[in-house]
Amino acid sequence: MQSLNGAFRLFRTIPLAGSLSVRNSCSKLFVGGLSYDTNETVLKDAFEEHGEIIEVRVICHHVSGKSRGYGFVRFASEAAADAALKEMHSQVLDGRNIRVEYAHKG
Repeated sequence: MQSLNGAFRLFRTIPLAGSLSVRNSCSKLFVGGLSYDTNETVLKDAFEEHGEIIEVRVICHHVSGKSRGYGFVRFASEAAADAALKEMHSQVLDGRNIRVEYAHKG
């Protein structure tokens, strides 16, 4: 705890080396420009040739259940994510040019 002008503030130390979100931050890709018909199976099939995939998610509207046109692919390694980004960015998937970028918390 530290005191600043009489007010106490709690500070937490977060270990970076052991943090899953920091360690895998370069292995998760954002995929935008998806067709509204693209599902998680199609997205996984398109990316799995670049390495082991841990998770695939197509983001859908919470009421209608329809795709929002983007998703995420998390790889087991940064090298696989890097290869997928280089190969898949601007490729055509389900009739649409997709954008692939590293995902990061905003």
